[in-house]
Amino acid sequence: MAVALVASGCTQLVDGRPVAGKVVTGGAVDTGFIRGTDGGPIDQLAATAITDVDEFWQETFPATFGEKWQPIEGGIYSVDTADPAAKPPPCTEKASDVEGNAFYCPSADAIAWDRAALLPVLKDRFGDAAVVIVLAHEMGHAVQRRMGITPEAERRDPDKYPTILTEAMADCFAGAFIKWVNDGRSEHLDIGTDTLDSALGALITFRDPVGTSAEDSSAHGNAFDRVSAFQDGYLKDAKFCAAMTVQNRPFTQQAFTSLDDRERGGNLPFDEMLDAIAPDLNNYYKALVGAKGKTWTEPRATTVREEPTCSGDQGPVAFCPADKSVEVDVAEDLPELHARIGDYATGVLLASRYGLAARSAAGLKVEGTEAAEGALCLAGAYTREVFTRQQGFGLSPGDLDEAVQVLLAYDFAARDASGKNAVDPGFKRVDVFRNGVFTGVTACGF
Repeated sequence: MAVALVASGCTQLVDGRPVAGKVVTGGAVDTGFIRGTDGGPIDQLAATAITDVDEFWQETFPATFGEKWQPIEGGIYSVDTADPAAKPPPCTEKASDVEGNAFYCPSADAIAWDRAALLPVLKDRFGDAAVVIVLAHEMGHAVQRRMGITPEAERRDPDKYPTILTEAMADCFAGAFIKWVNDGRSEHLDIGTDTLDSALGALITFRDPVGTSAEDSSAHGNAFDRVSAFQDGYLKDAKFCAAMTVQNRPFTQQAFTSLDDRERGGNLPFDEMLDAIAPDLNNYYKALVGAKGKTWTEPRATTVREEPTCSGDQGPVAFCPADKSVEVDVAEDLPELHARIGDYATGVLLASRYGLAARSAAGLKVEGTEAAEGALCLAGAYTREVFTRQQGFGLSPGDLDEAVQVLLAYDFAARDASGKNAVDPGFKRVDVFRNGVFTGVTACGF
């Protein structure tokens, strides 16, 4: 059974920043080991990725598992799905079965990808690094087979090896590889943080449809879970990835719990979102500030019909230190982000500006790098609170994905009260935010 990265028809493209720079390669890699290759630029990039991922595991597998790495035995396949006469790779009956996919076939110990309709699309939309991440993910499944996580093992004990866990582990392994590359240890690849930000858009694209249950037998994870797993591999190591279990790996993916929420796609209209979240933010931060023995005064929320200018350029929502108010653009940028990304894009921006208000009330700095990171982390801590609620204002499926999207594409939620010192790049913004989500206020220096 093939372990596909994404099933045809499940891909959801999202808006973001323009494509980042190309991966720098040092010398051409022969594509001759790829079965079905045309020797073109796409397969040259893929060959470079496969070559260096294999080198990574030759070095990392013995250090992680105490055994020698066994290279892929069943072949590497490039499939031209636009050619009706193309030969199918293992685990498929015809070449068109590969359309829109890259996958690892455990029964044959083989990797295959769609050269016509997947890798070129990833390269054009997200840059070369997206192709590298996808293939590193598939090699991660080959690592799992060598760990003993096989389809037979998964069938024997599906509760131990649910699909969402094995996919997270493969994302994590891909992150560990990319860190190895960025540490300058790769012979052919050089992936900068700007390129990495764009490439993470590919993981968002490959998220499950909003409302998919984490218990679904084919669940791959939402955008937040997938990016989190990748970042864990990048910031930790392959040993951490290999130690993932259902007991120690939290997943945020949720199914819809009401028909109304499903019909809305998990999104409230803009005006309703503002009416619902403002008093909730006030109550949350009032409790936090009160716990520090300080007095919280509810910020006066002022609506404006253009980007707020009360204190520097903070984007479509701003904390105004002079009068401790919050200005909200209700006519232009914020409603546009709300409509394009979703209601929790609005939620994250508001939560971070209220976070600055909370820092001010607690006597903490509201300008500088510490303030920018602290406010963003507090937005994550607030998200943790509403995510775990059983009643009242809470998150819908897809909200955490919307948070990841807005943080990767924009730095508004990560600016200080002067509109400066933004947390950058997007990779770091997501990491600061998720520290708040997973750890709570204690991670935020509050």
